[in-house]
Amino acid sequence: MDKKIYLDHAATTKISDDVLESMMPYLKERFGNPSSIYDMGADNNSALQNARQQIANVLSCAPESIFFTSGGTESDNWAVKGSAELQKSRGRHIITSRLEHHAILHTCEYLEEKGYEVTYLDVDELGIVKLDQLERALRPDTILVSVMSANNEIGTLQPIRQIGRMLKGHPAFFHTDAVQAFGQIPIYPEEWGIDLLSASSHKFHGPKGCGFLYVKKNLALPSFLHGGRQESGRRAGTENVAAIVGMGKAAELAGKNMNRNLHHIVGLRDHMIHRIEKEIPYTHLNGSRNHRLPGNVNISFLDTDGETLVLMMDIEGVCCSSGSACTSGQASPSHVLESIGLEPEISKGALRFTLGSDTTREEIDYTVDHLKDIVKSVRSMAKE
Repeated sequence: MDKKIYLDHAATTKISDDVLESMMPYLKERFGNPSSIYDMGADNNSALQNARQQIANVLSCAPESIFFTSGGTESDNWAVKGSAELQKSRGRHIITSRLEHHAILHTCEYLEEKGYEVTYLDVDELGIVKLDQLERALRPDTILVSVMSANNEIGTLQPIRQIGRMLKGHPAFFHTDAVQAFGQIPIYPEEWGIDLLSASSHKFHGPKGCGFLYVKKNLALPSFLHGGRQESGRRAGTENVAAIVGMGKAAELAGKNMNRNLHHIVGLRDHMIHRIEKEIPYTHLNGSRNHRLPGNVNISFLDTDGETLVLMMDIEGVCCSSGSACTSGQASPSHVLESIGLEPEISKGALRFTLGSDTTREEIDYTVDHLKDIVKSVRSMAKE
């Protein structure tokens, strides 16, 4: 195959042509500061409000609940630290899970150093949070529960709606890191009892360096960045208008095409899993077979090394990963695979393929055909 086959959409996605086209005027002639009161500024402010509405439409929420950020990491930090600050007089207990993204885990570790107590929930062998453990962990002084919507490595979907129902009537805020889920699967924070939700533009074919935080109406989350009065006085800094416009367009397209993409991507995902399990011996599917992101295929190959497989697949023109892009190159095993109880000899041979709306069956078959030979070769070398 002449072109590169990109199967690492969980790491980042390509900006779509429609998104890039929507951004171009704001990178050239429409360069005004949206806080200015003359026409060029006012028009750009209108563009921001339109993007806010486009995102709100996907979540079926009020546009006033959408606050623009630099991406998922900032949104996660703002949600967790802001909740801690807002409720510190009521309590200092936080609940999260062991397989969260490091933007959550490291923020919780930071707060532990400040005197907060954090309970880290276990997950089962599929990577699903144990709801009975969550229920037992809730205390009167619990101020925040943060559980991701979908895991970035193994693609497991968490029971977000059930957690929202469990927390109904409890004063703790409920935050979900939806960076991997937004635009791929339906999420309705107002209906599901979600107080805070993080997302990142470049995960759904928007530009990098842009994201948003959903904040439930009347939740007075403290400012994370101090300075000007942007974002209703909650997030200072001149807005990146072009990126926000692109994110809004990307959200609109993701919402419009969600059902079609779900059908297409799930079919390819299941075809890939079937072929790998049937044609390559000694494999292990990581995560839930049924409750997983549409495009996630995370499989371990016994007697191999994930990093080696990634490099050899790259030679054959296939882009994939051995885990999260944020932790690639680390010698230590994936904390996600550790949390689901995988033995080191299984976890070290893990590969993550993440499919997109433009992935084809031909690309999947090409990938599996070459993967078979590569796994066989690596195993042969290991025996020498």
